[in-house]
Amino acid sequence: MSRPEVNVVDVGRRLRIAREAAGMTQAQVAANINAARTTLVAIEKGQRTVRFAELRPLARLYGTSVNALLRRESVYTDLVPRFRKLPGSDDEASAEACRLLADLVRAEVELENLLGTTHPRNYPPERVLLPGDVRTQAENDATELRQKLGLGLAPVRDLMSLLELDLGIRLYVRRLAPQVSGLFAFDEQVGACMLLNSSHPRGRRMQTAAHELGHLVSNRRFPDVQYRDGGECSREERYADAFGRAFLTPARTVMQRFREVTQGASQLTRRHVIVLAYTFGVSREALVRRLEELNLTKQGTWDWFQANGSITDEQARQVLGDLEGTDRDAIDATRPTTLRLSLLAAEAWRQELLSEGQLARLLHLDRVQLREILDGVETEGVEADGAPKLPA
Repeated sequence: MSRPEVNVVDVGRRLRIAREAAGMTQAQVAANINAARTTLVAIEKGQRTVRFAELRPLARLYGTSVNALLRRESVYTDLVPRFRKLPGSDDEASAEACRLLADLVRAEVELENLLGTTHPRNYPPERVLLPGDVRTQAENDATELRQKLGLGLAPVRDLMSLLELDLGIRLYVRRLAPQVSGLFAFDEQVGACMLLNSSHPRGRRMQTAAHELGHLVSNRRFPDVQYRDGGECSREERYADAFGRAFLTPARTVMQRFREVTQGASQLTRRHVIVLAYTFGVSREALVRRLEELNLTKQGTWDWFQANGSITDEQARQVLGDLEGTDRDAIDATRPTTLRLSLLAAEAWRQELLSEGQLARLLHLDRVQLREILDGVETEGVEADGAPKLPA
């Protein structure tokens, strides 16, 4: 067994989070390990040191290892328990997405801790929702953030890089159940985290990401599960939706591009919609809904298109040709794990900080999948012999 490197309070906290993530009550766990519930309460509060004979069955129950519970670099956050408390997030699709996000975050932060690296944070200030129309607040806050990022009123060409590199959000694009668009969580220890569905079209992912960015600005300490056909129930959700629209499709720019694209035309055509949606990187529906909101076209325009043959992907390909390009995020999602995690894992293995078995468990990969990642590193190592050294 590895030498314990965390104090009794932290071990108790880790055990509590692991239990809650496993969806078990203190009474259920106590019965499983043949102990009194008061004993488990004392352990989780850090009032009593957990014995090794107790740790092993607890680790098995929680689907983890003794080493992970005790290792100093291990990360335990309450992302899964926090998501589980959200109304309507107890279905299996949401629960699976929550577990995936928690696993990705835990692995990434643990590898960063081992390698001595940090994830930079450049979050916008949090804006409390004030009385009045949240849509007006969202428009103003989105404009403020655009100015802070130096975007002005130009369309956002690469939102994913902006979220990751400019703001320092932990962003993952993975395959999720169709009904789940994305998740957002903020934790003081690991920062802001976002998980998007790679199965959804790129424009839809952009909207989901911008919506979740709205949650980072307005109420970051409350997790969010965004559903594909979710309604605007609360003021927070209405704010996030309005923020996303304003951030991706600023009113002034939409009006200007609309005038340029439709110049000389007497009707709004499918070609107009396709070109404008591509310009702003959003879905065709989102674009038309924004035009309706800005009174650039009459209410019900999108419903009319839907009732008259819709606007198809094939029509978009005919209009745009090769302009659409490759969906890099969807391609990256076909990897067994994210590109950044693969790089961190490979470096931890190269420095002999973790064994192959430990890495496989941390990344939830089988040994064949892990070997594919590490084989690539070995090849790079041979090719890099004599290559210039990076500065310390």
